[in-house]
Amino acid sequence: VQLVESGGGLVQVGDSLRLSCAASGRTFSMYTMGWFRQAPGKEREFVAAIRWNGASTYYADSVQGRFTISRDNAKNTVYLQMNSLKPEDTAVYYCARRATPYTDDRYYTEERRYDYWGQGTQVTVSS
Repeated sequence: VQLVESGGGLVQVGDSLRLSCAASGRTFSMYTMGWFRQAPGKEREFVAAIRWNGASTYYADSVQGRFTISRDNAKNTVYLQMNSLKPEDTAVYYCARRATPYTDDRYYTEERRYDYWGQGTQVTVSS
């Protein structure tokens, strides 16, 4: 399985960006997908996750109401729409796939529950 993120860039405060993560393989629709980010000098942190069937979404408090995660299982792609961007959103953003299919548990924020990761895409928000 390969995950390839795209859509990052340099934007101004208040701008929007949409990140995409394209997955290879035929089992994309079986897995919950997550977005994480890592800012310079900080640990990687959970941003958002979407259940394998798209029925539920989960967000970190810091992005709730500004970011929206979605997926298109026909295109093997998960998205992260980011609005009202702030300087503290500056980070490398990673998408990841849960290790177990059809998960409906509460562990979506835990990195160790994900087995495949993309290479990351840089998002820089300038003030």
